Amino acid sequence: MPAMTTRPQQGRRRAHALSKAQIVRAAIEILDRDGEHALTFRALSARLATGSGAIFWHVADKEDLLAAATEEIIARLVAEPGNDMEPKRAIRAVALAVFDAIDAHSWLGGQLFRNPAQPAALRISEMIGRSVQALGVPERALFNCWSALINYMLGVAAQNAANARQAHAEADRSAFLANVANRWAHLDPTEFAFVRQVADELRDHDDREQFLAGIDLILAGIGTLTRRADPSP
Repeated sequence: MPAMTTRPQQGRRRAHALSKAQIVRAAIEILDRDGEHALTFRALSARLATGSGAIFWHVADKEDLLAAATEEIIARLVAEPGNDMEPKRAIRAVALAVFDAIDAHSWLGGQLFRNPAQPAALRISEMIGRSVQALGVPERALFNCWSALINYMLGVAAQNAANARQAHAEADRSAFLANVANRWAHLDPTEFAFVRQVADELRDHDDREQFLAGIDLILAGIGTLTRRADPSP
């Protein structure tokens, strides 16, 4: 009887010796280096020099692990703005923090967009939603304003990360953009007049500045709703 009770206790001690935080950190390293396809429990076990059972003690499956890795990054990089921060500044601060996080961890955008019910996505949604409310947006327009900001933030940031991966695979970013811009500049001038016109801007643009310009355009549109709802002259 003593031998039968000792073995499970030893297994529990080995599982507890490996913390969930260690597992999540190792998962993030694999994701950042090799992408989501490379994150397997076999690869994680090899990296942590442990058996898969010790990992399953802390996470149920790959989706659970991805959610934990996402939450770790968002909790670390997106601090809730202070109550004294003006709502537009708060929205811009959160948007840029999310952009920078996705830029640093290219797999993150797809994970946030794919699973909006996970804690990290809910954290971002709540922060943006409260700031939109603080702008004085009419109740009937709250959902549309909030969703426009969230979809733009996550969609554009994820697309930029995908573009960066493609550029890295082909060449550096500047060479990649120069190549695309050159192709645009030589398109038919009648059929693609506008695309030819902006080719040089594509070549030299800054992704982060362009992203923030989009946030400001959405905020400017939200501003028209709040002014329309304000009864004061």
